[in-house]
Amino acid sequence: MALIRLQTEHFRNLTGDGVDFSPAFNLIHGENGSGKSSVLEAIGYLGLGRSFRVHRHQAVCCHGEKRFTVFGALNNGATDVSDMVSTEVAHRVGFARDLADKETLLRHNGESVRSLSSLARLLPVSVIDPGVFEIVGGSPGKRRQFLDWSVFHVEPSFASLWQQCQRVTSQRNQALRDGRMDDHLLRVWDRQYGVLAEQVTEARQAAVTAFQQAFETLLEEVETPWVDGLKVDFYPGWDVKQSLVDVLMSHREQERRMGHTLYGPNRADLRLRYQGRPVAETFSRGQQKTLVILMKIAQGMVLSGLGKQVTFLLDDINAELDLGHRAMLANKLHELRCQVFMTSIERPRPDELWREDSLPEYRMFHVEHGRLTEE
Repeated sequence: MALIRLQTEHFRNLTGDGVDFSPAFNLIHGENGSGKSSVLEAIGYLGLGRSFRVHRHQAVCCHGEKRFTVFGALNNGATDVSDMVSTEVAHRVGFARDLADKETLLRHNGESVRSLSSLARLLPVSVIDPGVFEIVGGSPGKRRQFLDWSVFHVEPSFASLWQQCQRVTSQRNQALRDGRMDDHLLRVWDRQYGVLAEQVTEARQAAVTAFQQAFETLLEEVETPWVDGLKVDFYPGWDVKQSLVDVLMSHREQERRMGHTLYGPNRADLRLRYQGRPVAETFSRGQQKTLVILMKIAQGMVLSGLGKQVTFLLDDINAELDLGHRAMLANKLHELRCQVFMTSIERPRPDELWREDSLPEYRMFHVEHGRLTEE
């Protein structure tokens, strides 16, 4: 599905005027501080339930206000070429946050919904901004977040399963920190954790396999000198030669000293290696950026193969990618029939991104003082 209309209230510096978007490409330009990233941030709330720029809801609410709202209208998605320009509304979704009561309100077609995942599945949002390149050089948590975005959209039961696993992990951590806790109760948590860990790992492994297949196909289509030596492996969070319960038992004292769970799906990772060494140690900054872009495209390929349309938010990528890589990204996303929002300071030139015979449907917007104007 694609976002074809956006309206906000008390969100950042946006004026709140309703804006109609293309189901294909939307090119947004304006000066620093004009509101370009705020537009993408508002869209992100509908697909992620949070900001991709800050951790606190309060930061996106207008000063002096106690509540902000983001409303979106979605079409039915692109199942064939003609659907790429469809502006017929199929779903209306809304996200509101009351800061005083610390309450989140979600709406779908006029009805209240309790689960954010039900909205997120309607609008798979993938962000490419300067922070995304930490997927390669950052902590394992960044790569788990990258991986679990795919798992969530591939396996419908994963969200509930992962929530259960996190609750049991929290309970187990409390038991590890309590010096008076008897070992019998800890073994009970171990068994529950072990069962959930196997299910989470199975779902992750299936998503990784699909990703690896798409990634290998993509690497055959692009010219990069490091293709042959690159390897992406999934580490589930423990040595699977043993059951997780046995691993936990053999490391009981270590975990008691640390006071938290050291093994299991909460320690999973995507290990990126080139010629046997970590990519973060061997790739230049430019090579790492190219790798992350290709990984994001491969995610889009997986979902496209499942008949899902991804909405990509490309925030100020002119500062991170040269023209060649921007054009490669734009063309691949066009091939996948993704919806794209691309921001830049300079007015974008479509003729630099696409050939004249392959120019996609697009709209151009200028942002000034939080107001979007279509050009």
